[in-house]
Amino acid sequence: MAIAAHPDDIEFMMAGTLLLLAQAGYQTHYMTIANGSCGSLQHDVAATRSIRRKESERASKVLGAEYHPSLTDDLEILYELKTLRRLAAVVRSVNPSVLLVPSPQDYMEDHTNACRLAVSAAFARGMPNFKTTPSRRAVEGDVVLYHAMPHGLRDPLRRRIIPGAFVNTESVLDTKLRALAAHESQKTWLDASQGLDSYLHAMEEMSMAVGEMSGKFRHAEGWRRHLHFGFGEAEGDPLRDALGKNYLVNDEYERRLDNGPTVAA
Repeated sequence: MAIAAHPDDIEFMMAGTLLLLAQAGYQTHYMTIANGSCGSLQHDVAATRSIRRKESERASKVLGAEYHPSLTDDLEILYELKTLRRLAAVVRSVNPSVLLVPSPQDYMEDHTNACRLAVSAAFARGMPNFKTTPSRRAVEGDVVLYHAMPHGLRDPLRRRIIPGAFVNTESVLDTKLRALAAHESQKTWLDASQGLDSYLHAMEEMSMAVGEMSGKFRHAEGWRRHLHFGFGEAEGDPLRDALGKNYLVNDEYERRLDNGPTVAA
């Protein structure tokens, strides 16, 4: 399951890995916590919500993933109980063994709060005394959480984030681009609001930059594995097991877990 903040976040940072997991036999799921309501200069909130939901549904079909509706408007992803109960209900319903979530460090609070909510929803999956909305029974089973790279590949203080592992996405890049292209309304919005000269090219550039970091792949997505406490076994790494030669552990990152920072100096 991929959980991100806004429509198109999955396509930018997670979709290649989701596609490869589907090829490996996983049933895949797609959810953004916010609905994209602020992503327009032309349409009001209601119209923008509708447009972006339809785009997300089309994108999820391109990815072959089951679509789950959003929970809130943009800039309203807050780490609070109401949203956590609703997200935890979805996580219990899916009961994923692999959960792809945003980076803990990113340029805006919707992204980082989406990360926190997804981690807490997964942590609470097996706790019968934590009540969800709607009510869903606690579930059993391990889940391994992987944090995607932040947008721009840097933390809010401009430091480059180094992945703990790389996934080779070159074979699924065209499908990833088609899924991103389903978000038609966003090209105009991001060109105007963030100065992206080319919506699709911006994703390709980040993909190539992560590939260059790997020293092996031309296009890649980067991941950092969450600490296992409360989620499963210490050495569980289902991306490694499922993706084989398309998965590369960053040995330097692993060494730095005990000996130094995992952001670029």
